[in-house]
Amino acid sequence: MADFQQIRDRIREIAARRKNVRLEDIAWVVNQLGRNGYDVSSRSNGHQTLFRVANRRFGVCSHNPGEKQIKPCYVDEFIGAMIDLELYDE
Repeated sequence: MADFQQIRDRIREIAARRKNVRLEDIAWVVNQLGRNGYDVSSRSNGHQTLFRVANRRFGVCSHNPGEKQIKPCYVDEFIGAMIDLELYDE
């Protein structure tokens, strides 16, 4: 289990490289938050994964063929959720 500082560091790292983020990077953060007491869930339909952390929801579309990276707009949604949860400050 990662501590909150490691999670915050990973969130900061993801925000710094918005154009080079994989779905697995975001999933790691959500899973670690779940292990640290946050109420989390995720659902996937092959094209999109919907995440919920506490009362904040965000989606990540991952059906970009041939690319492992997700689009920066989905990273922005993730960062917005982390700001709302007070886990990241700009």
